[in-house]
Amino acid sequence: MGMIQKAYIVPHPPIIIPEVGQGKEKPAAKTIEAYETIARQIGELAPDVIILTSPHGTVYSDYIHMSPDPLLVGDLRHFGAPRPRLEFQNDEELLTSIVQKAQAAGIEAGTMGAREKYLDHGAFIPLYFIQKYTRPFKLVRISISGLSPITHYRFGTCIARAVEESGSRAVFVASGDLSHKLLDEGPYGFDPHGPEFDKKLASIMQNGDFSELLHMDERLCESAAECGLRSFIIMTGALNGKDIRSVIHSYEGPFGVGYMVAEISVEGENPERDYLLRENQARQERMAEIRRLEDPYVALARRTLETYVRTGKSIDVPKDLPQDMLERRAGVFVSIKKHGQLRGCIGTIAPTAPHIAAEIISNAVQSGTADPRFNPVKENELDDLVYSVDVLGEPEPIESINQLDPVRFGVIVTSGYKRGLLLPNLEGVDTARQQVEIALSKAGIRSNERYTMERFEVVRHK
Repeated sequence: MGMIQKAYIVPHPPIIIPEVGQGKEKPAAKTIEAYETIARQIGELAPDVIILTSPHGTVYSDYIHMSPDPLLVGDLRHFGAPRPRLEFQNDEELLTSIVQKAQAAGIEAGTMGAREKYLDHGAFIPLYFIQKYTRPFKLVRISISGLSPITHYRFGTCIARAVEESGSRAVFVASGDLSHKLLDEGPYGFDPHGPEFDKKLASIMQNGDFSELLHMDERLCESAAECGLRSFIIMTGALNGKDIRSVIHSYEGPFGVGYMVAEISVEGENPERDYLLRENQARQERMAEIRRLEDPYVALARRTLETYVRTGKSIDVPKDLPQDMLERRAGVFVSIKKHGQLRGCIGTIAPTAPHIAAEIISNAVQSGTADPRFNPVKENELDDLVYSVDVLGEPEPIESINQLDPVRFGVIVTSGYKRGLLLPNLEGVDTARQQVEIALSKAGIRSNERYTMERFEVVRHK
């Protein structure tokens, strides 16, 4: 049976490569020394394959990309160093197995849509050190995506199962820098959340409670401008249910970016560290409570989409609905989220159906299957979906952005035939200016075009 022998977290600053740094790499001496240490370790392990995750390959919002080319090659020409050039044989058999297991688990992952042929610097830099001490090995290079943290963790468990079936000895290398906002004089400036993020990440690696990675505060991560979290989460998913011992070999931020080199040794099975099982149990309890509290508007949207996805047919209007849903007409938006991330949202500004219930039925199907930003919902996703239904009030014209309140009012912007709408009280939309800018962008209206505005209130059911 194959196994992941060890896993490593590494940074990827091009400046630490002598051909790029040209002597400027000296402030990162601790990082370089730690890199040499773990590269020698990997050489002694003599792995058959190295699985490497990087945030700088082909990245999609809803798809985890894996490099498909039989020969994976790269250099740092974009950083002024066309030499050395490295090349590695892709482990296509393991790659295929990982893709099959991910797709069977309902995870959108595979080799479609490669945007570049060369190894990105997030992959090249660790390989630069590793290849100096190892015999030839095969490589699997994997990118991150905009999918949720738990999806990346689950994907990591698919990797582990594929490795076990392959019979290969594997080493997992998770490439990623920490915060990019550690110094005022750094290229990205300073934010107090930068050191806070790095301290928390180091603590998680030290104590080995990988479940904490799945619940990192999104605003903290965004403010810290990290790039490695999802790369690390895939790696920790591959170690799910394993007893581990972790060592941080170095941490520093000499150029305003956090660099950590950490080693995670696998020391056998440990069911108490099956964080995926814990997360699934917590999710099931949470979803059961959400379903219990659904009002008739939300329940109708959910039943509609579930029926349509499973049978291809839309439901008839139930007869046991509140009279308001059967007698009143209004515009309706149906929003769907999965693991806290938007999965679909489509609606109507003005009523198009005989009553609110029919409007919900139509828009629930559209939201789950026809939102151009997302693939259609699949049956294995249904248990993870959370719905909300917004019933729109009558729009009223306004003359000034000062008449908006992004919590209370939604906004409609119109320029000729172009029209855009943004609902009120949305996470991350804190000002009326933001609200209008997003609505303009959705409508394809330039900010210097003449446009009119309307505001409206909603009754949100969730």
